[in-house]
Amino acid sequence: MTDSTGEMQHRDGVHRQVVDIVASRTLYDDSYLLPDSHFEADLGIDSVILESILASVNEHFALRTPLVAGPATIRELVDAVADALDGGAGPAAVRADAREDTDALLETVVAAAQRHTRYQRHQLALDADFESELGIDSVVLAAIVADAARELALADGLHDSLTATSLRALAAELRAVRHGDGSTDRAPSAEAASPSGPAADGGLGQDAPEWDGRSMKDFVEERSSDLFAKTRSFRSYLRRREAEQLYWYGMPLRSRCGNRAVIFDELAGREREFLMFASNNYLGLANHPEVMDAICDATRTYGATHTGSRFIGGTNVLHKELERRLAAFKRRPACIVYPGGYAANLGAISALVKSYDTLVVDRLNHMSIVDGARLSGGVRKIYQHNDMADLERILKRADDRSGGRLIVADGVFSMHGDICDLPEIVRLAKEYDARIMIDDAHATGVLGERGSGTTEHFGLKGEVDLELGTMSKALAGMGGFVVGEEEVVEYLRFYSNSYVFAANIPAGVAAGLIASIDVIEAEPERIARLWSNIRLLHGQLADAGFDLESTRSAILPLVIGDERKAMEMGRAVRARGLYCQTVVFPGVPLGDARLRVSVTCEHTREDLENAAGIFVEAAREVGVLPSAA
Repeated sequence: MTDSTGEMQHRDGVHRQVVDIVASRTLYDDSYLLPDSHFEADLGIDSVILESILASVNEHFALRTPLVAGPATIRELVDAVADALDGGAGPAAVRADAREDTDALLETVVAAAQRHTRYQRHQLALDADFESELGIDSVVLAAIVADAARELALADGLHDSLTATSLRALAAELRAVRHGDGSTDRAPSAEAASPSGPAADGGLGQDAPEWDGRSMKDFVEERSSDLFAKTRSFRSYLRRREAEQLYWYGMPLRSRCGNRAVIFDELAGREREFLMFASNNYLGLANHPEVMDAICDATRTYGATHTGSRFIGGTNVLHKELERRLAAFKRRPACIVYPGGYAANLGAISALVKSYDTLVVDRLNHMSIVDGARLSGGVRKIYQHNDMADLERILKRADDRSGGRLIVADGVFSMHGDICDLPEIVRLAKEYDARIMIDDAHATGVLGERGSGTTEHFGLKGEVDLELGTMSKALAGMGGFVVGEEEVVEYLRFYSNSYVFAANIPAGVAAGLIASIDVIEAEPERIARLWSNIRLLHGQLADAGFDLESTRSAILPLVIGDERKAMEMGRAVRARGLYCQTVVFPGVPLGDARLRVSVTCEHTREDLENAAGIFVEAAREVGVLPSAA
């Protein structure tokens, strides 16, 4: 009887752990993973995902004889694991008994973390720091809290009032809320819970409706049996923001985008000309006649597009030439071109990093790096922005892991304009045996005497394993690319899904990009003029009292903080005939809203001086800067 009971407990423990692994690899809720659920027919688990599940099972249970394809259901997989462990004597029994805390509330929190991080249960140390050890950022943490609160029947909107930095601490805070003895035990404020909040006219006059205090963050975790319910909630919020002229995103241009542009205001039903400070056309190549002629000529020769992926009928001779030219421009041996910069990060990271590897990322990296990390299934660790001491602490803690380590950072941080501390990253990578990838989306064409990016800027060409870039900014085209050693680039061609299973840029676009490289190399004065413009506008805005953080690039952030005030300043700037980006969540965290000003070589001195005056007037109007004496 005792033996039978012990065996049942052993199999229950194995079952629980197998379900945890399958859930982490598929993002299914545990309730969907029934014992007789067929991997393919019921759960849609294909052979590639099943192989990763089996690999995780083999690693988790330390099986002497690894499982291979065969089990078709959860029950069959559990039986296979239990049999391999020889009736319960082995690592699984130890792991099941070694769980630090079987508290139901804590396990609810851990299960929510598994769903949103794709980590297995044994990878979620209860006292590990969310960011530096588990790589859980504020967006993922908000989803975990919302999930756990819902299962525990707690009020929505708890995330902003919680301070926990580990799973155990989070469970303790939620327990306090549940028992009514925690400061967070309250319903969301009226301002956050409904479209109406404290009376405010939003700059629209005394009769304007009350201020809607929500942000886009409030719709991320809205749940309903109707999948589209969240879309209706967001639509009403969006329409109100548009009516207040605070959200002005996606307005169509009716001209070329240079130092000025004609934009059709869809809300007012008319077109207006603006001073353009929202363009990434840093070197003015989007309107260069040689670039446009090259696009037209190649399109007439090769057609509007190709009809397959690069492996299957979709490679044009111009793709090969573009890759050769980009490698030469970056002074690296080889290059691979992707359909876009986002696709380049997704494809390169997920191809190289696996569940047993560690990805170490800067807290302010671009979302494409964040999504590439999630897609890879690797262990993600986040270091504080440009904090090299924190990066070293993380690398030390990860030094005992058997897998590889990849440090990924933006060269120029797209919403802040500052530059990564590449010399120290290179030093630490060598010391702790890590590889480096730098995303040069906003550095290519801007940093370095030749404009080749961050490594040239620091004199570290060849010291970074992979340099990634996008071609929709200074290069005035479309697509993304990665340069590095030949064997690495060759591997990426076969294992980057965003390259293998997607059509690439048209031949005409490739021709335009080749022409852009020609112009950059033939006209270095464009880079010199860009930096002259950057220094002029930066100096005037800094003298006026704006917070520009530590920008050292063509991106000048006017940091405001409060989301409402930033949107109101954006509206005031547009009213004066200048267009720049108003950046709120999710572009930046809540409380870090800003205007993002992009300088190009096409701006005249008059443009820059007018812009500085407009920013000062608008800032005084909404209270960002004090009124003139």
